[in-house]
Amino acid sequence: LDEPSNKRVRSLGRVTSLANLISPKHGAVRRFGQSIQASFRGDGKLPGVPQKPCGKAAVPTPPKRRNSTLWSETIDVNQKGTFSIKEIKRQEAIFELSRGEQDLIDDLKLARKAYHDPMLTLSIMSEEELTHIFGNLDAYIPLHEDLLVQLSKVTDPDGTVGEIGQIFANWLPRLNAYKDYCSNQLAAKALLDQKKQDRRVQDFLQRCIESPFSRKLDLWSFLDIPRSRLVRYPLLLKQILKHTPPEHPDAASLEEAITIIQGVLSDIDIKKGESECQYYIEKLEYLDDRQKDPRFEQCKSLLCHGELRNKSGTKLHVFLFTELLVLTRPVTRNERQCFQVYRHPIPVQDLVLEDLQDGDVRMGGSFRGAFSNAEKAKNIFRVRSQDPTQAQSHTLQVNDVFHKQQWLNCLRSAISVHRPVSEPSTPSPSMRDACSKRRPSSASAIIHAEEPDENCSQRVSQSAPSSPCNNSIPSPTTPSSPSSSSSSSSSSSSLSPLFSLTSHKTKKDKKSLCSLGKRKETMV
Repeated sequence: LDEPSNKRVRSLGRVTSLANLISPKHGAVRRFGQSIQASFRGDGKLPGVPQKPCGKAAVPTPPKRRNSTLWSETIDVNQKGTFSIKEIKRQEAIFELSRGEQDLIDDLKLARKAYHDPMLTLSIMSEEELTHIFGNLDAYIPLHEDLLVQLSKVTDPDGTVGEIGQIFANWLPRLNAYKDYCSNQLAAKALLDQKKQDRRVQDFLQRCIESPFSRKLDLWSFLDIPRSRLVRYPLLLKQILKHTPPEHPDAASLEEAITIIQGVLSDIDIKKGESECQYYIEKLEYLDDRQKDPRFEQCKSLLCHGELRNKSGTKLHVFLFTELLVLTRPVTRNERQCFQVYRHPIPVQDLVLEDLQDGDVRMGGSFRGAFSNAEKAKNIFRVRSQDPTQAQSHTLQVNDVFHKQQWLNCLRSAISVHRPVSEPSTPSPSMRDACSKRRPSSASAIIHAEEPDENCSQRVSQSAPSSPCNNSIPSPTTPSSPSSSSSSSSSSSSLSPLFSLTSHKTKKDKKSLCSLGKRKETMV
């Protein structure tokens, strides 16, 4: 029978592949057919997928890797069986030390060739700026090359190294040459960070990071390699000594070398601490000449510093020097970071530290927040001055428990230097007089019934009742006991006459005081 003329017939000339015969409703099957078609053509291209231009490599050049060969891999297999396990470990430790010296030399040369010279040639930085950042790195290359030459002289043809203790005992004192370089690192890092704001510098350094020679390390990683190498010498020498038999002639010399390098590192650390201390003191900005404490000239080291928050939530950068505790606000002056001194510096000899428990104080400082049920602060401590002329008290908050413990340890260590003997817990008469002259209003007494005034050197016991109708005034507590649990009756009996005047109030006075408290609470 003849088919009707209105039936749609698809010509075979248009069917070019198996993929075109598959219904478009089955997308996964259709894509499979297209992949088969592409595999037969051999081009591997899928329709509708944009292709990357062939002019640029799709895969970046892999970074250059360090040689991680072990000493046992450099000797003959048959020869390896002639050594004891302890001797193999000793040779491995010596080989690691010598290989690290060669890596250090290569990095110092690379920092000069790939960073310093190109930036000077292209005028990306001035010669003075480059000298300030790079220091005198070229002078340290011969120092480490000389050590490698001495180690090669005591290396036997079979690859084993004999006695090296005396070589290091004679060579390690020469590392004192790094004193100036390590002392300048803080200022060099600050200048480098400032220059990174320049687009040309940033572009050059980014191109270097993407290059294979950098091993994905930035410029500062290369500049910090000498310092990180210095602190590894004691560890490497101790590892060699660990695998050296006690009867070995090198044992005594290695112990002497370890003592020498520890002394060198201690001297470098002291020099670096003095430089860091002076660097931050020069960045302090004073709002009043009275803030320029003469004790700044006696500060030789910066014990601890970092960002904390005060009771009102303001970010403060706190510096603990050997003689002073300084609270500052970070500011920027002409693209230069400075630290504006907040209040007066507190002498460490007058410093009192209180370790507050979580929830003892509500942070924020608002009037309404004192009566809200908001979450109380964590990781807090309080510092204040016991000098009555400096009525200062600061409640500070850190990020976590670890940093809080660090601050407490540093503060206690600094205080113990000036006050090695514990002081009496009873406040001095001058401090009581200074606090008694300040007569807070009834409203402030309600607010701070559990929280001490930040501007007063004395504080009220946290166990005191918050109601103004109470007949007794809580006794002041010592810094060593921040949370008192004594009752009102027992505390009133142990008060001095100065703090127990309210116990003789008449009934009329008590009634008026209670009514005043109720009015204040109603206002809130």
